[in-house]
Amino acid sequence: MHLEHLAITHKTVTGLADRLPAVAPELPEHPDYPRILAAFNHTTGPLRAKDVCEALGHELLPKNVEGTRAKLKRLVKLGILTEADTGNFARKQ
Repeated sequence: MHLEHLAITHKTVTGLADRLPAVAPELPEHPDYPRILAAFNHTTGPLRAKDVCEALGHELLPKNVEGTRAKLKRLVKLGILTEADTGNFARKQ
């Protein structure tokens, strides 16, 4: 009887596993990443690195904009963001 219940439980759990959403990839270890995603949660359209830089409260210096762009590109590689056209980043739907 006990084994029968285990078999049923196993079947149920493995059947439900297919319905679970894919696990979001781990964010890189840096305090800006959650803040970058929050900026995308507060907008409907795509954002440029400069826009995200402003949202994070960073000065619009080339090194800050480029650093932000690098983080956005990394989020694209992780499958969290998309780059619709060069320089325009958006949340992946």
